[in-house]
Amino acid sequence: MSNQAAVSFLTNLARAAFGIGAGATIVNSALYTVDGGQRAVLFDRFRGVIDETVGEGTHFLVPWLQKPYIFDIRTRPHTFSSVSGTKDLQMVNLTLRVLSRPEVNRLPQIFKTLGLEYDEKVLPSIGNEVLKAVVAQFNADQLLTERPHVSALVRESLIRRARDFNIVLDDVAITHLSYGAEFSRAVEQKQVAQQEAERSKFVVAKAEQERRAAIIRAQGESEAAKLISEATATAGNDLIELRRIEASREIAGTLAKSPNVNYLPKGNNVLFGLGGR
Repeated sequence: MSNQAAVSFLTNLARAAFGIGAGATIVNSALYTVDGGQRAVLFDRFRGVIDETVGEGTHFLVPWLQKPYIFDIRTRPHTFSSVSGTKDLQMVNLTLRVLSRPEVNRLPQIFKTLGLEYDEKVLPSIGNEVLKAVVAQFNADQLLTERPHVSALVRESLIRRARDFNIVLDDVAITHLSYGAEFSRAVEQKQVAQQEAERSKFVVAKAEQERRAAIIRAQGESEAAKLISEATATAGNDLIELRRIEASREIAGTLAKSPNVNYLPKGNNVLFGLGGR
């Protein structure tokens, strides 16, 4: 009897444990949790996607009949590149960065039409579309000189297009802009030509200054020669003799100050040096 009672007790205990486990599994499968920064869309096998969005917290669903799909509603960055043609038929490489998030009250519609990876499906395509449309309105050089205006047009157009897909863009920015090889070479050649033109202007200006200086110098020399001629005509050879004496005195004074210069007078005089000896 005791053995039968023990077997019966163990059997009942196993059944109870099985029932508790099954119940816990059912309860666990009937609950789901939506974390902070997330929202859930509930799919019902009979009613389809339910139009109400489920907020944060732990919620109940009917197992097998219903299934939750979790969306991240926080702002996320996306970067993509595009090669676009300008108004003057130059190719430009642009990189665009956007910060996007879904419209929370439109999550059921987003799930119906695009699924969980809605942003990866939409943003690159509409981004390229907007970039090509805006860049085609400007010449290549205007993209640099009018970059704020270009960025504003891209932002407005992209925000408007994203709204058609229930996506909110918090920020749109052009992070990189570069031109094709041919245009880059043309810009470089233009810069070189401008530098050469500036150099030529400098050379011309310098030559003009030198010409003016030469004229002024020639005029000065001509005036000096005229004055000397007039003075000679007035004073006769006495002025020339005076200038000769002054020049000789200056030369003698210079030689006298040099210790390595010796003076040999005419005749049989003994050598003697100038300079204080």
